[in-house]
Amino acid sequence: MLEVRAERVRREVAAVAGSGVDVARLHGRAIELVGHTMRSELTCWALIDPVTLTISSMTRGPNRVPSECEPLLAESEYGGRDPGSFAALARSGPNVVRASDLPATAVAGSLRHGAVWRPLGMDREIRVVFRIDGMCWGGAGFVRSGPDFTDRDVEFLSTVAPALAAATRAAVRDRVRPPADGGEPAVVVTDAAGDPIALTAAARSWRDRLDEADPGRLPVLLRIATAGARSSSSGVFRARVRDASGGWVLVRATALLGGEEGRTVVTVEPATDRELTDLVFAACALTTREREVCADVMTGHSTRDIAERRGFTPNTVHDHLKSVYAKTGVRSRAELVARLRPGRRIG
Repeated sequence: MLEVRAERVRREVAAVAGSGVDVARLHGRAIELVGHTMRSELTCWALIDPVTLTISSMTRGPNRVPSECEPLLAESEYGGRDPGSFAALARSGPNVVRASDLPATAVAGSLRHGAVWRPLGMDREIRVVFRIDGMCWGGAGFVRSGPDFTDRDVEFLSTVAPALAAATRAAVRDRVRPPADGGEPAVVVTDAAGDPIALTAAARSWRDRLDEADPGRLPVLLRIATAGARSSSSGVFRARVRDASGGWVLVRATALLGGEEGRTVVTVEPATDRELTDLVFAACALTTREREVCADVMTGHSTRDIAERRGFTPNTVHDHLKSVYAKTGVRSRAELVARLRPGRRIG
């Protein structure tokens, strides 16, 4: 019976992705399908940038976490201390993990569990990440009270995760583009908690635009960026997130040295084509060598130039291009350049 239900989920999410829907609609349908097999009181599904491993957008189930809890969840995800973060699972963890599988001392000290789930009366959590071809495209978290998630729940999520990864990547593939409206970059100075101390006028415009996608999103992003920069060894954090139009926005944060302790500068601006090219390459499942060849093609290099630059033979360049053409559904260099440019339809 479990395999039958898992097969239904795999089949239906593939069909939904094939119909050309965006990630929000895909994950919304997947929430319904998974909910038929596994009970949870709260669930939230994430689109994850496979390059930076940051959450780019969220799709929630019927019940929503109280808004005052969302900054705490953001801090727990990016502060570098909580166990079982999506980024940690994507880097080295299993595809599926229950809170009860993690060290008890780590869970006891977790901000997510101690400040959010337990006060809400929920003490059971399970998380899954969606990995394909070595890259993570999304994840989902489920929490509930009562009995723990079972081994069969783990098996079910492990079985459907690859299909959810493929479907999520397909839903992203056609929609890699900067925001439709552009806009001036915003600059915000935050304190140690991620609350704004000073900001430019453009920050108000970005707040309104991001609120269209998810009310209260900018304050959460500021918390995420501040926590990410403060926990990074380099003092720098970078993420690509999506706005209400489906365009990609670049968020960067840098921890300030000297002066007031705990200050961080956060910028929010439209992602450029250059920032999005590696996301396009990932969405097309290109190998490292194929990406190198494509980058050279997009800058106008000939086959001979590429062979000399990369240390290949011309025949090897042709072989790589043949593989790229098959993956992207094109037949010429001109078509390839058009397909790989962010904002154009891929596949």
